[in-house]
Amino acid sequence: MIAVRPALPVALQNFVVFRRNWRSALFLYVMSPLLFLGAMGFGLGDLVGRSRGGVEGVSYLQFLAPGLMATTAMQTAVADTTYPIMSRLVWQHIYEAILNTPARVSDVLTGELLWLTLRLLAVSALFFAVAVGFGAGRTPLAVLAIPVAALTGLAFGAPVFAFTATQKADAGFNALQRFVVLPLFLLSGSFFPLTQLPIALQGLAWALPVTHGVALCRDLFLSRVAVGPAVAHLAVLLVYAVGGMLLARWTLTRRLVV
Repeated sequence: MIAVRPALPVALQNFVVFRRNWRSALFLYVMSPLLFLGAMGFGLGDLVGRSRGGVEGVSYLQFLAPGLMATTAMQTAVADTTYPIMSRLVWQHIYEAILNTPARVSDVLTGELLWLTLRLLAVSALFFAVAVGFGAGRTPLAVLAIPVAALTGLAFGAPVFAFTATQKADAGFNALQRFVVLPLFLLSGSFFPLTQLPIALQGLAWALPVTHGVALCRDLFLSRVAVGPAVAHLAVLLVYAVGGMLLARWTLTRRLVV
């Protein structure tokens, strides 16, 4: 069982730091969906609507918004589990200081993932509010896409945390962004149906968590949820999230405990 209470000071420490720059973060979290949905949903969406009559029976905006919501959570999780964790681990040695208290490695990890989950919920909720303002997600089930998007981010953030705990410098983060995050952002079904990809790429996409997050968020936005596929999507996300947590605990323990 995860002990949350001993981990709360770690999450609180992150909150105290965040409180100093929350205005700039809030501006970014609101402007990002505004710009993406405005440019892609209406600009490109108008061209798609005139040439194809929409995508999968809905407007391009309705197709795009849930996909971007899930991939935004993924990108937020990657951003929060690379350089910030590297800073506390390598450059500032914050974790070493924490471990000189009664806190354990598991408390450090739980606190960081608790704070990440809260951030993902906030980012997803703001994105959802903007999407609703644009006319997408106006169905009773759509609000459930907020926790699903947060889980999508956690399914990515936990494994990336495990990767960061093995790094001594930030050189590997460029490769992570270039060869993992960017391809998944483009090939996860956010911008076009996966059926337009070659079979091999479709299989690769479905093997990774963000595709399942995109699909489930879209089904919730459009109120076309089927129990079987929804359970399968959630199962994949949970496997990646829990597996990433276990791997992160192992790599962080190896790094901090001599």
